[in-house]
Amino acid sequence: MLFCRLKGSCQGMQIVPQIRLHGILFLLLGCCFLSGRAFANARPAAKVETDDKMPYVCRGVQLLLDDYLIEKSDNITRQINQPKRDPAIPNPLITGEEDRCFQPFFSVHKDPQTSRFRIWYGSWYDDQRIDRSHIGYMESPDGIHWIRPHRVLQDPATIQFGSEVIDEGPNYPHPEQRYKYGYYFNEGLRIAVSPDGLHFKPLVDRIVLGHDHDINNISWDPIRKQYMAIISTHITDPGWEGRRRVTKQSFSKDLIHWEEPWYVIRPDKEKDEGRTEFYGMSGFLTRGPLRIGMVKILRDDLKADEPPLIEPEAYGIGFTALAWTRDGRHWHREPEVFFDRNPKPQTWDRAHAWIDEQLIVGEEVYLYYCGYKQGHKANRFKERRIGLVKMPLDRYVTYKALPGKTGKLLTIPLLLDTIRGLAVNADALGGTLRVQVLDIHDNVIEGLRFDDCEEITGDGIRLSVLWKEDKETKKKVSVHAVLAKRVGVLISNGAGISFK
Repeated sequence: MLFCRLKGSCQGMQIVPQIRLHGILFLLLGCCFLSGRAFANARPAAKVETDDKMPYVCRGVQLLLDDYLIEKSDNITRQINQPKRDPAIPNPLITGEEDRCFQPFFSVHKDPQTSRFRIWYGSWYDDQRIDRSHIGYMESPDGIHWIRPHRVLQDPATIQFGSEVIDEGPNYPHPEQRYKYGYYFNEGLRIAVSPDGLHFKPLVDRIVLGHDHDINNISWDPIRKQYMAIISTHITDPGWEGRRRVTKQSFSKDLIHWEEPWYVIRPDKEKDEGRTEFYGMSGFLTRGPLRIGMVKILRDDLKADEPPLIEPEAYGIGFTALAWTRDGRHWHREPEVFFDRNPKPQTWDRAHAWIDEQLIVGEEVYLYYCGYKQGHKANRFKERRIGLVKMPLDRYVTYKALPGKTGKLLTIPLLLDTIRGLAVNADALGGTLRVQVLDIHDNVIEGLRFDDCEEITGDGIRLSVLWKEDKETKKKVSVHAVLAKRVGVLISNGAGISFK
């Protein structure tokens, strides 16, 4: 097995600043990312049943958001890495007054041919009616500075609220339908298509998936090679008081015929306080076997502030939670807040901070979100705006050793196929990181011991793990690649470990 050791440097009883290992291990060819143990209150994934004959086949990126790949851990705590607002980003990027934004639903893509960023969002009518919208559109050279004036695209049909745009790419076999646009009107999901993302027409002139609340979105699941729809509904349930918004999911091969929807995000009376509702889930990224989504949580029973800071009847706050799935059908929602509203009163995103898009840009993830200033329904044509926060790629979760303790983490047996080396996503500026490889019988592989491993002391998403030197490392790892192994992490006193 692979065993990863993280050592904090000590001087007597003094511990130097902690290391943070982010997201974490991946194979240079097999690209296997590994991340850590589920938080005590998180909903854990089902454990993998393994034995010496049936190791887990490790293909592609493997994030350790849950304990699916973890056999055991000791003296480790887990926390969510909340994205930090950056004053250097000129937020809000898109506004209600200038750009006619009035919805928390939009899509941002980077065009593979032009390298321009493109955004589609809900744009208000001239008469500012609350139950209709157009498609607002803008472009940007960098995803931050948007070229004005905005465009209002021709409606493919009557739109109540828009949602997600899918770009199938320049090699899509039906170029006239390269772009797919999902929106809500008259009790259900409807689909429009376009060759260029600018001129849409209905795919079929009817609802393709009915539901009774006006929020939905569509995305492509590349693992199961199906389209996925997230739809919202109002229901009552013995588990909570009153009628609440909850989230359902469905799959389709053609965007026309859909499976019977099932519930994926619902209030939990053990974890969710007050009148917790779920406005939707969107902003999906696929990383290895995981799909990661952003959950819009609504508390209409709370106020962002009290008068005179806000209007007397301005109720409703919103924040974003992290969710993930391994099978595409059952989602695990992290109970801790992932991205919260602005703590400063009277800021543009004081009441709501709903992430609606994740976009990989280089070694970062751009998280685009909609912010509200005063409340859920307050001044919706002026105070609903779109902003941006960034985070390093895959750094969703952090693991740390308990103070004064040595933390340990060990994976289940893994089958690591045809690799040439190992790398880590880590911040080890305050300490050192070492890796050790063990076989399926827990015997250390000669030449791949901790003592053979070069100390890692940097900060990066792909830091190479070397046993002596690069050529020798490739030789040693490739010889043992076809064997089942485990990955473990040892965190010395005071050190920290952050996994993707």
